[in-house]
Amino acid sequence: MRAFRAFSVTAAAALAVGLGASFATANPSGGGGGPTNIAVNPFRVHQGSTMQVSANGCGRGGVVRSHGNFDPTLLSPGSTNYATVRIYNHAAPGIHTLQVQCNDSSLIGTHKFQILSGNGAQGGVGGSLGPSAVETAIGAGLIGMAALGAGIHLKRRHRSARGRA
Repeated sequence: MRAFRAFSVTAAAALAVGLGASFATANPSGGGGGPTNIAVNPFRVHQGSTMQVSANGCGRGGVVRSHGNFDPTLLSPGSTNYATVRIYNHAAPGIHTLQVQCNDSSLIGTHKFQILSGNGAQGGVGGSLGPSAVETAIGAGLIGMAALGAGIHLKRRHRSARGRA
């Protein structure tokens, strides 16, 4: 049984390397060959969030598009190209495709990504978000009630202590 598992893992790895090599030779990077190695981070992104797109082969930069999901965004020039896109708040949830086109080539590369409904967590804002007016009013009311209760308690205790003496 272990030999079968080892064989199947080895066969899957060899298949992946073989397919990767055939795709790499079919669309070489540089020289106007179009975008290669397109990647997104994260793959699953909430409406209104940002996503990083990277590609290779667009020495003079390019543009990333996904109709109805985000504005066309410029890719940085260089050996590895980057763009940060902001997903529309009203973008439809589901699996979508983005397109990458280099400035020096008419070839278009595509990559899939997933839009999740709702807004993601506001991570990283720490204490920068203050309380709302309603939260402030509720907090002030609770503090006032506590002060009033403490005052009534002390007044009653003071009366009963005088009666014992």
